[in-house]
Amino acid sequence: MRILLVEDDNILADALSRALIQSAYAVDVVGDGEQADSALALEIYDLAILDIGLPGRSGLEVLQRLRARRSRVPVLMLTAFDTVADRVNGLDGGADDYLAKPFDLPELEARVRALIRRGSDSPAPSLVHGRLRLDTAARRVYHDEQPVELSAREFAVFELLLMREGRVVSKEHMVNHLYGWGDEVGANAIEVYVYRIRKKLEPMGCQIRTVRGMGYLMERVSAHD
Repeated sequence: MRILLVEDDNILADALSRALIQSAYAVDVVGDGEQADSALALEIYDLAILDIGLPGRSGLEVLQRLRARRSRVPVLMLTAFDTVADRVNGLDGGADDYLAKPFDLPELEARVRALIRRGSDSPAPSLVHGRLRLDTAARRVYHDEQPVELSAREFAVFELLLMREGRVVSKEHMVNHLYGWGDEVGANAIEVYVYRIRKKLEPMGCQIRTVRGMGYLMERVSAHD
């Protein structure tokens, strides 16, 4: 899942981006409202974390322009001013959630997970595929409740396919949602990760089908298969 983090405090932005990347998210970071507006107009994101007090355009103005383009990207607003008026303005402007500084990192991460689930077709905290279970909170995969070792990138690819179970996911869509600006994306990167996931999870009942010229499709299974 790909996140845009808009924060002009470089120390805070660095700490937040590191934590989110460690949790297998792709993160792009910008520090002002103009950059944020351009990124949201040109790129595809699963979530935007948007500080209200930004140089250039304010966070509220960025949010209003985003919604005026009819974008449904979930937005988590950050602010140093926790007043009722701030919350009302942010929520009325189209924000999905609101978090006042200072905040604890686990709370931010929990809100991120909830908003990304809300923006997907799978709002539950766990995604089940036969005897496999993906825990979005722990960022782990289990088979018969025994942990399965996946790298952060393998987890992200599996999560994206599982959230779109039964539908073809193109390689372009996967690249757009799994890689940030600073990531090096090799020509065969997606193929490599899908190969590794197949090798690990096919013996556990996971079937990922290659649809020639289109992408990948995770076959639907019941929780009892």
